[in-house]
Amino acid sequence: MWYYEGLWCKVFPGRVDQRAIIADIPCLPGRAVTPLMGSIGIVEAAVGIWALSGKRPCLAAVVQTWLIVSFNAGGLIFAAGRFHEPGRLIITDLALIALIRLVAERRATTR
Repeated sequence: MWYYEGLWCKVFPGRVDQRAIIADIPCLPGRAVTPLMGSIGIVEAAVGIWALSGKRPCLAAVVQTWLIVSFNAGGLIFAAGRFHEPGRLIITDLALIALIRLVAERRATTR
């Protein structure tokens, strides 16, 4: 998920809908949209590397949860009209967070 959302949707080639959501952030100059989008994508890919590494799995789960909640809350607050099915986004995110926590707990107990 982190590689798709980060690298594909925000860096190579970057999706138009993702760019539009970021462009809707209040007081963000238009020239900052592309660098911010690329930076977010790189951070998401780095989180994916961390998650796969298995290092500090509980902390990684907390960071992943925080990122998912904050990014999507920001999108829903600032660009609500760009989400055709916000309920689906929330349910999918809850399922993803549950899986992240499950994997983190299993990794933490096997060490």
